[in-house]
Amino acid sequence: MPLPAKAFQHWLHSVAPATSTADICRIAGIKRTTLAQQLVRGKVAEATLVSISRALGLNPVDGLAGFESYAGLRDTSRPPTQAELVSQIATTDLLRAVIARTGGGEATATLSPAPHATSVRNWVDAIDDGDVRHRVSAATGIARQNFSAQLTANRLAPELAVATSRAAGVGLAGGLVATGLITEAEAGWAPGARQAALEALSDGELATLAGDRLQALGKTLRRQEQEQAQTEKIWENLG
Repeated sequence: MPLPAKAFQHWLHSVAPATSTADICRIAGIKRTTLAQQLVRGKVAEATLVSISRALGLNPVDGLAGFESYAGLRDTSRPPTQAELVSQIATTDLLRAVIARTGGGEATATLSPAPHATSVRNWVDAIDDGDVRHRVSAATGIARQNFSAQLTANRLAPELAVATSRAAGVGLAGGLVATGLITEAEAGWAPGARQAALEALSDGELATLAGDRLQALGKTLRRQEQEQAQTEKIWENLG
C-alpha cells in the first residue's frame, strides 16, 4: 500500500533535514502539487520515495525497507532464483540467443534492461508453484480476476508485488524489479546475473522458453487484432 504520510515525512526529515520541500521536489523532478496532494491524502506513492532517494544519491530499497509494509526488503539472504532472472530477459534477447547458438549470428553483448514488455507476468509465472495466486488473494483480499487483470496489463502495485514474493517464498525485491519500481542494482542483484542465467540454459531449455514466449505473444497480438476489428465494426455501424 502507499506509504503513510507521517512516516514518510519522518523519513524525509531524516535523510534531508536541511532541505526544503520545494528543493526536494525540484531535484527529484516531482511537482510540488503532486507531493502536497499525496501528503494531504495521507498516502505517499512508493515511486515518490524512489525518486527522492535517487535524487539524494540513496538506495530507495533502504528507504522502503524502513516502512512496515516493506520490512525485510533489504534481506539479501534470498537472491533471485534462476527462473526469476530468466523471466526478466526480454523475448527479443532470447531470440537473439537462439540464433547465436544455432550459428546464425553473434551472441547479444548486452541484454536489454529490465523490465520488459511482459516482465511482470513472466516473473509471477516463474515463481508460481500453482497456488501462489490463491495465496496472494487470501493474504491481501484482492480478487483473483483483478490480480490477473494487472498481470495482463504487465503491471502490479508495489504492495502486491511484495505480497506475491512473500507468498512464493522468494526474495522480496524481485517483483519490484519486474514492475520497474527499482533497478537490478538497487535490489542487490549481482552484476551480470541475468546474462549468467541465460548462459546456464541448455539449448533445449532456451528454445522451449523462446517458443513459449512467442506463443504467448501470438495470443496477445491475435486478441488485440480481434478487439481492433470489433471496435472498427462498432464505429462503422455507428457511422
